[in-house]
Amino acid sequence: MKTLTHFWDRVVSNIHFLSTQYFKPKFRQQLFIAAVLVPISWVAITTGRQVETPITAATSLRVGITAAKDSETSRQTTRQVAFNAAKKIDWHAPSESRPYPDLTQHPNLSLVVSLKKQRVFVKDGTKTLYTMYASTGIDNSTPRGHFKIQSERGYDFFNPEEQMGAHYYTSFYLHGTYLFHTVPTDINDQYIEAEAAKLGREPGSHGCVRLSIPDAKWIFKTVPTGTPVVIE
Repeated sequence: MKTLTHFWDRVVSNIHFLSTQYFKPKFRQQLFIAAVLVPISWVAITTGRQVETPITAATSLRVGITAAKDSETSRQTTRQVAFNAAKKIDWHAPSESRPYPDLTQHPNLSLVVSLKKQRVFVKDGTKTLYTMYASTGIDNSTPRGHFKIQSERGYDFFNPEEQMGAHYYTSFYLHGTYLFHTVPTDINDQYIEAEAAKLGREPGSHGCVRLSIPDAKWIFKTVPTGTPVVIE
């Protein structure tokens, strides 16, 4: 607005100057054209610069934002790939790289099963000593509540109705009905890899708590009968 006001002031001033001066007629027309065109050209150039600058700045800002978003997306993708790789669970191995706890040093031992997290927490009181990957019962078939490790244990079993078995089982409820045991085996006593892949990720059993092979073996061999089991 200020630019246009200045422009008209210049035009009026130039016209007034020409009307008050006694130039020769042949020059008067040329001077009149110059008096009008010069301000017009000046306004066009000035206005163009003023418009051009914010457009260029806005464009640069958009380019910068787009580049930043692309960079962040790339970093997120990299982090997600790394996360997925880190979450790959080896059901042949213990859940943690550190040794299993020495139970002689932990008189208040308990096993806490989290159905939501698909984990078994080995605890001394409120302190977590070790965390195991688990796969519990589909359709909430793993009972919730307070139980105890029972005397029923064994190296292997096979259920003809389910056409599945497992190794290193330890009962915690109804004397052999609900067990801690390894990922399942088939009729040929071979581990079923598709079922083993659920470990730590989703329920897959008919109520028992599936564990990696070493984790199940450790409970079978080490956890005393009578140890509290909490399933929540």
